[in-house]
Amino acid sequence: MADFRGRHSHHPGSSSGTAGSFMDPAMDIIHDVFPSCPRYEETNYDTTNDTIDYEKYNRLLAQAHTTLYPGSDKTVLGVILSLMQFKVKNRLSNTGFDETLALITDMLPVGNNLLDCYYKVRRILNDLGLGYKKIHACKNNCILFYGDDNKFLDICPVCKESRYKPYPSSKGKNVPWKVLRYFPLIPRLKRLYMSSRTAKKMRWHGRKRTDDDTLRHPADGEAWKSFDRLFPDFAADFRNVRLGLATDGFNPFKNMSLSHSTWPVIVFPYDLPPEMCMKKEYNMLTLLIPGPQSPGKCLDVYMRPLIDELNELWEYRVSTFDRYSQTFFKMRAVVMWTINDFPAYGMLSSHVTKGYKACPVCGDDIYSSWHAGKVCYLGSRRSLDEDHEWRQDAENFDGSQEFLSKPREWSGDQILEYLNGIDFGQKSSDPKVVANNPKQPDESGNRTGKSIFFELPYWSKLRIRHNLDVMHIEKNVCDSVLGTILNIKEKTKDTIKARLDLERMKIRPHLWLTQDGSTLKMPLAPYCVKPTLKKNVFSWFHSVSYPHGYAGNISRCVKMAENKILGLKSHDCHVLLQRLLPVVIRPYLHPDVVEVLVALSRFFQKLCTRELKKSDVLRMKEEIVYILCKMERIFPPAFFDIMIHLMIHLPEQVLLCGPVHDTWMFPIER
Repeated sequence: MADFRGRHSHHPGSSSGTAGSFMDPAMDIIHDVFPSCPRYEETNYDTTNDTIDYEKYNRLLAQAHTTLYPGSDKTVLGVILSLMQFKVKNRLSNTGFDETLALITDMLPVGNNLLDCYYKVRRILNDLGLGYKKIHACKNNCILFYGDDNKFLDICPVCKESRYKPYPSSKGKNVPWKVLRYFPLIPRLKRLYMSSRTAKKMRWHGRKRTDDDTLRHPADGEAWKSFDRLFPDFAADFRNVRLGLATDGFNPFKNMSLSHSTWPVIVFPYDLPPEMCMKKEYNMLTLLIPGPQSPGKCLDVYMRPLIDELNELWEYRVSTFDRYSQTFFKMRAVVMWTINDFPAYGMLSSHVTKGYKACPVCGDDIYSSWHAGKVCYLGSRRSLDEDHEWRQDAENFDGSQEFLSKPREWSGDQILEYLNGIDFGQKSSDPKVVANNPKQPDESGNRTGKSIFFELPYWSKLRIRHNLDVMHIEKNVCDSVLGTILNIKEKTKDTIKARLDLERMKIRPHLWLTQDGSTLKMPLAPYCVKPTLKKNVFSWFHSVSYPHGYAGNISRCVKMAENKILGLKSHDCHVLLQRLLPVVIRPYLHPDVVEVLVALSRFFQKLCTRELKKSDVLRMKEEIVYILCKMERIFPPAFFDIMIHLMIHLPEQVLLCGPVHDTWMFPIER
């Protein structure tokens, strides 16, 4: 909820100093909702294009001029908004809010006008707009009972399941199996220009900026500039809105023993300045997809209302009042890309994110192979120059020379053409429906379907459609490196299977298992800390302390008795990989291993800075190839899961989208 603090303004026609004569700060909110209503006597707005609901306006105005009690300088609406802000900030339940209202009412003089329950407060606040719609969904996620074709159906046409549960509610009403909460996007975008707090800020990206080879904002990235060149009519009015979209599952009950996954879909405007565009105040919830299970491949079904609204914003435009210029204009909006972790990436893009073709950037050209009971992704040498000596070095890599060229890049139009040639059938999570609509692996390849985003006319023209999440990649890389060099049980990639795999490949014989009587022994690898010295490393981690607010307390994750580090959060891994690991490993590992891990740490340090020089990013694009090649010479093939491979694509993503702070999941998950 917005901050309602501000200077008091005098209501036109009222004398100052008397009860109810001044305008409560809540009047700012009213005039943000109804911008065409005159705020002062001398102000006259053009109302020819306005569709204002004067009945709602008058009701809110009455509450804004009703004093809390006789002689008070507070108004009912102002107090309600402050209390609602308190409720949201402190996560107060509806029952707790009712009890708070009752407690405050007892403290006020007799005859006060404070409302006595949350239900009445909601009735007043509904006039401010920004509500939501309930849309029924099929039990098996086949369809939404939405739109002219499905709205009045009682039976799902795909799986033939009933729309409602077999038993009615206590009031005799039918209870649907699932309900999607949809928060319309258009009113929220219009509010950004109707509000005096954000109308000017929304123009920030349109101001003239010097091209000094620095990435500070998504507007400095090549994807933004490419879109401007392809759609000059959209770029001509800088008030048109560019959005990012993010989704992820979470447990709303905060009970780890209860398995429940609810999926919010959030959009955020990139038109705002860098310090504002990812702030939670400007994150707009558009969909709340019900649990208890993840929607999986049926996520597209729930995206339908949002896609319809995005198409409306692109094709028909929306009349919007711009408070800064005091004029109406036709607003358009575009989703530039999505932000999500890797499993959600697969759900939104309809791309397989596991198996032999898990990399969505490399596609069919990825080099993958089976090692130690899992699919691994080697072949970083493909990105080297064709005459580089490491391409012919079979002994120090995987036992073979590298002749393949760099994987080709697929454009959105090429992907769309490929998808149009495949019949994927009807999506459903119902086993009966899946059995009746089998997919052909040889035809669909690494795709599970055609993403609903391709219904947007501009989607196939974008340089990048889905972002790889640096936050989760960094965490997984940190876990793999830390678990392997410290040989943490169930975290290390250096297992008996990995050593047997080296023997099968006939490489690095000094690491092969040796027979000691009836047991197998694993020779100490140069990338592992000696068992006698591991306690020193864990003791060092346990003693680390930070300035207040810099990072979490990593010592809580260190189990000294077990020589383990467990329960690291994403930000813990962020700090550990970039700041701590390069310091602690130097005395305990081989210099070649230290060199490559320090280079890896420095890579993430530079990647995560707020401002980056494009020339530096181009150098990082070359450096990460050498880092991965050096790691292939040190670590066993089982180390190279998909998260290690995805690092090679991160510098190019930064060149396209700008700093990672605008394209990772930290602000969304927080």
